This record gives sequence, C-alpha cells and structure tokens, in this order.
Amino acid sequence: MGNFDDLKSKDLKNIGLKTTLPRLKILNLFEQSSVRHLSAEDVYKVLISEGEDIGLATVYRVLTQFEQAGLLERHHFESGKAVFELKGDGHHDHLVCLQCGRVEEFYDAEIEKRQTAIAKDRGFTLQEHSLSLYADCTKPNCPHRK
Repeated sequence: MGNFDDLKSKDLKNIGLKTTLPRLKILNLFEQSSVRHLSAEDVYKVLISEGEDIGLATVYRVLTQFEQAGLLERHHFESGKAVFELKGDGHHDHLVCLQCGRVEEFYDAEIEKRQTAIAKDRGFTLQEHSLSLYADCTKPNCPHRK
C-alpha cells in the first residue's frame, strides 16, 4: 500500500471501521469524483465500469456505515432516491433540477442572514438547516438534460 492508501487506512481506523478494499474504493470515489452527489447505484456503476467485483448490497452497506460514522451525508431530494456527499465541506444549500435531477450547490450570505433573523424574530436560535430549491432548467442546451 502506498502513502495514499495508508492515510485512508488510518482515516477508516480512526472512525472505527476496518480497512477493506471496497471501503477504500468507495471513499476514494467520493474524494476524486467531480460529481458531488452520488446515489448507491451511481457508485455501483462506476466501480463495475472500473472492473471492480463488488455487489450493490456491499455498496449500500458501506455507504450506510460511512453515513453513521459521519464521513458522508445523505440527502433525500424529490427524485425519490437518496444521494450521498462527503461531509465537512462547509455549509451550502442545494438547487435541484426537476427535469434531470442534477444538484448544484450554492451559498448565499443574504439567505443565511434572513434565515437566522426569521428564527430569532420568532423566538428561536437556529442550530442547523437544510435548504433545497426545486426548479426547472431554463438553459436551452442544457448538457445534463436527458
């Protein structure tokens, strides 16, 4: 194992998970992927296309373990299927395309201020929140449209 794999092994051990090849492959996929929100099926398809011998049930099990350990965050957007993203990249909100299901992350300081002010005005202290905006794509030649 190289330096990269040694680091991953330590990371997994630190959260109480034994280092296995499927866990290392899935963790690496999330860290290297340009797509930030992946379903279990997305992970499975990528690993199979790379010639990995891994079952869909294993992918589900590892994703659930990573979620429970705090490595991944699960989202349930209106597409009906759960997607996962690496946790710890700072707060952001989501814009979800109703046509293709693509998710874009965004951060807007004004929205954050307003949410805090609204909670305060109503006698609450905001601890955390999740904002997902669902919209139709208006780009004429959207590359993500099926």
